[in-house]
Amino acid sequence: MLTLDKVYHASYVLKDVIRPTDMIKATNLADDFELYLKTENLQVTGAFKARGAYYKISQLTDEERAKGVIACSAGNHAQGVALAAAKYGIKALICMPNSAPISKVEATKSYGAEVCLVEGTYDDAHDKAVELQQQTGATFIHPFDDELVMAGQGTIGLEILEQLPDVDAIIVPIGGGGLISGVAYAVKSLNPNIKIYGVQSAGAPSMYLSIAHNAIETLPGVNTFADGIAVKTPGEHTFEMCGKYVDEIMTVTDDETATAILSLIEKQKLISEGAGAVSVAAALFDKFPLKGKKVCCLVSGGNIDVTILSRVIDRGLQKTGRLAEFTVALTDKPGELQNVSKIISKLGANVVAVSHDRADLNTDINSCYLRLSLETRNHEHIQKIKDDLAKHGYKIVQ
Repeated sequence: MLTLDKVYHASYVLKDVIRPTDMIKATNLADDFELYLKTENLQVTGAFKARGAYYKISQLTDEERAKGVIACSAGNHAQGVALAAAKYGIKALICMPNSAPISKVEATKSYGAEVCLVEGTYDDAHDKAVELQQQTGATFIHPFDDELVMAGQGTIGLEILEQLPDVDAIIVPIGGGGLISGVAYAVKSLNPNIKIYGVQSAGAPSMYLSIAHNAIETLPGVNTFADGIAVKTPGEHTFEMCGKYVDEIMTVTDDETATAILSLIEKQKLISEGAGAVSVAAALFDKFPLKGKKVCCLVSGGNIDVTILSRVIDRGLQKTGRLAEFTVALTDKPGELQNVSKIISKLGANVVAVSHDRADLNTDINSCYLRLSLETRNHEHIQKIKDDLAKHGYKIVQ
């Protein structure tokens, strides 16, 4: 049973291990409400998971510690368990999906843990970890469905109330539900008037659907770059806690999440991974009634795979109309490319890539396709460019 005493005890145990992360006012992200960011992306190991993992391991008996610990994780919980195990001199084995970012795998190893890569998703890694736990007798450190883990995550709720006591709403990412369960319990126990909103990726809406249908559901698969919340089945305890303490759960698309990551980079100089940015995405894209409210978005982690960061930024630019790609059909004669360039230049756009295709079988013999990538201001700017090209007789193919 999760109690407020356990959350406070976790806060005491963690005070010399984790950092109380900053609460930053994001003055240039929202217009009609006050937005604050709880920056767990700047936490030890780069994510909130160190809190729950460390508190759970701190409560093990000497006999349990002697047998070691085992865990499953997409990356952030793995690092939290590895860090805690190293602090206590405990052997740690972490099962991770083979799709986990290399940076998270290597970071986990750097703390001294042994990593077992499992083909498939987080849920496959979970099944393998349970199998190995039964063979070894090690203590299984569940990433979310454990009262002590939830108590550790609940310490974030205590910090939010201390840093922003008049907060009206807190938006929290959801994967398996351990973070929001701990935060919601702690906050609602102290101030039930504060709204707690949860956010999942539209490609992994396990808790969203489970709460909507009032029964735990297992997804056939997940599809999102927010690997930290790509969970097919929510926890039994976290499902119960979300049903009791969370006011509403919504989903955001990967494009909306990419836009939030870009906004955090440009306007707040913060790096967030996909799982950490879904809370900001929900605020930016009006998923909850926030007008006139003081709102805290929990940015839960910053361990983004740098190999996909450029793609995420490009998607964010496209979503906001700052990067446009389209194809113009031209008559293949001298001067046409120059004429198109003049129109684009006159309207203040910047050409960043050009492809000239004369061999497409869908074009006339005397025609060609000009594929353009442009830096633009917004969607209205893109439409103005297309309209001006059409006015001069050029056909936009796509």
